[in-house]
Amino acid sequence: MHQIEGAPRPLPGARYAILASRWNPRITDALVDGARAALLAHGVDDAAIDLVRVPGALELPLAARAIATGGRHQAAVALGCVVRGDTRHYEMVSDECARGLMQVSLDHGLPIGNGVLAVEQHADAQARAGGVHGNKGEEAALAALEMADLLHVLGAGRA
Repeated sequence: MHQIEGAPRPLPGARYAILASRWNPRITDALVDGARAALLAHGVDDAAIDLVRVPGALELPLAARAIATGGRHQAAVALGCVVRGDTRHYEMVSDECARGLMQVSLDHGLPIGNGVLAVEQHADAQARAGGVHGNKGEEAALAALEMADLLHVLGAGRA
């Protein structure tokens, strides 16, 4: 059996986008730092990384769609933090954000690492933004990088 895999390595001449919500900035900025550090550590040149800021998590899919249709980027990393409150709003925001990011990815063949945290409390977010559970921004960046390489290997990558 022949096994096909991607690797977390940059494609020659490729650009990568980090899309980040401005909501919960202390958490989101830590996720951005983790994503950027992971891309740099795996050979992506800093000049090949674009940081796109949006107001909140619900705006991430539209920004991802703009990145996808622009055709300049091989992959994107979406970062944000949604914390449960007293209303159902938390579920709507996190669910629709994830659904929208997946739809953009499937419709446009753009790998999108989803690093949008949906947590019960701020302490949960801190644990996942460089705390005891690592940095989910880093993990999302590595997933996006690997998927861009896999699509390239499969001949389905972006031109």
